[in-house]
Amino acid sequence: MYTGDLRKLKSTLSDPVQYYLPIGEVELPLNGCLGKIVTLKFLGDIQCVHCQRKIKKSYSQGYCFPCAQTLARCDFCIVKPEKCHFHLGTCREPEWGKIHCFIPHIVYLANTSGLKVGITRETQIPTRWIDQGAVQALPIFRVKNRYHSGLVEVVMKSMVADKTDWRKMLKGQAENLALFEKRDELLKEIEWPNDLRDENAIEILQNQNVVSIQYPVLSYPEKVTAFNIEKTREISGTLLGIKGQYLIFDKGVLNIRNLTGYNISFFSD
Repeated sequence: MYTGDLRKLKSTLSDPVQYYLPIGEVELPLNGCLGKIVTLKFLGDIQCVHCQRKIKKSYSQGYCFPCAQTLARCDFCIVKPEKCHFHLGTCREPEWGKIHCFIPHIVYLANTSGLKVGITRETQIPTRWIDQGAVQALPIFRVKNRYHSGLVEVVMKSMVADKTDWRKMLKGQAENLALFEKRDELLKEIEWPNDLRDENAIEILQNQNVVSIQYPVLSYPEKVTAFNIEKTREISGTLLGIKGQYLIFDKGVLNIRNLTGYNISFFSD
């Protein structure tokens, strides 16, 4: 048995992806648990991942309310980087912003529950793709900061989805898409607004390869039912797969990222 506060699943790109569950001080390898009875029990405590105070409810996937209101990583511009307000002098944490936002970002196409566009820090590849459950991914632009990646994504999402249907993603392996062809079609259609056309901020990535990702899944569910560990307190069943940030059981799925900071006991037969 392992007991401790959870963090989001860690992963290593291999065939298939290797997953690890950070629980307390341990990073528990999960692939070897496939086909076994796995039990997670919520022990009742939640701890803010930033200030470590005990809380009754978490915000922004693991933070207490005060931290969610004061940390730059919890601000609305993280979800919508085109709304960056650093230049106005109102960034919650300017030094944090310089380190995390004013670095190269990648705009990519991915095949999750279908074709989507996304952005991530260059250092987060391929982790971001795995977290989304992508089976294919292709970098298409490198931009100089998060703000400009958001502007590019706004242009792109007028032509292609920017969200993943998580239920569809968990129902099976998406059919392969011709990402090179999709990229070339989009490049022909793009009309850059002046604030991007005048900036030397966008580099088209022509010589990238499509990254294919295989997940450790024995079988996919016909119907996707999400567990609520706060209501049931204990989840137990045969672990059939791991994809994105989800554990797939024989009777439902569990989003581990949503349990960041939760005090959990974990054991398998």
